[in-house]
Amino acid sequence: MQTDSRNCRQWRVTVRNTAFSLVLIAACAGTAQAQMYRWVDGNGRVHYSDTLPQTYQKSGAAEMNKQGMVVRRTQSEAERMAEIARQAEQLKIERQQAEQARLDRALMATYTTEAEIDLARDRALEHHKLAIRGAETRAKAVDANLAELRARISTIEKSGRPVSPDLQSQLAQTHKESLELKRTILNNEEAMMQVREKYEADKLRFRELSSALR
Repeated sequence: MQTDSRNCRQWRVTVRNTAFSLVLIAACAGTAQAQMYRWVDGNGRVHYSDTLPQTYQKSGAAEMNKQGMVVRRTQSEAERMAEIARQAEQLKIERQQAEQARLDRALMATYTTEAEIDLARDRALEHHKLAIRGAETRAKAVDANLAELRARISTIEKSGRPVSPDLQSQLAQTHKESLELKRTILNNEEAMMQVREKYEADKLRFRELSSALR
């Protein structure tokens, strides 16, 4: 292995799987000179710089000692991105685990039996049941009014008379209210399904945690 002078340490060769070669020149003894890189490009030209060439920053490099063993490796750009992604995924997993632990503690602190979970589910469902019954009752009256308005308009149109803007507005508003009531009923029915699923999942998790404590 070569040295730049008798006062300089031996070069550490940095290599990668290409036709390029890279040599890191250590600072000369007794001087404050910074480390320099000596590298040869694909055309055999020798270059010197105090920073790692961009090519090696993207593809990575390995520094070897005089015995030919790798003492330090520079990650490639792809490896750095993969490491960032791995760390982000690990952080996500750790946060999910911490959140699950928090939910488990809350679950076990809230209920002592599965029957209590069923009671809580029924109370949550009752709210939506009341909303559905109220919307259904109102919808019957609105639909009856809507049918009456349509009949009136049909009679007017058959007689050849124009339908007044006020009557047309009433029809539009009544039809809009009918649609909103149907949407309210549907939304509460979907919410009831979600409530059942949530409390069923809570009950299963409570069962698992209780079994683990036995």
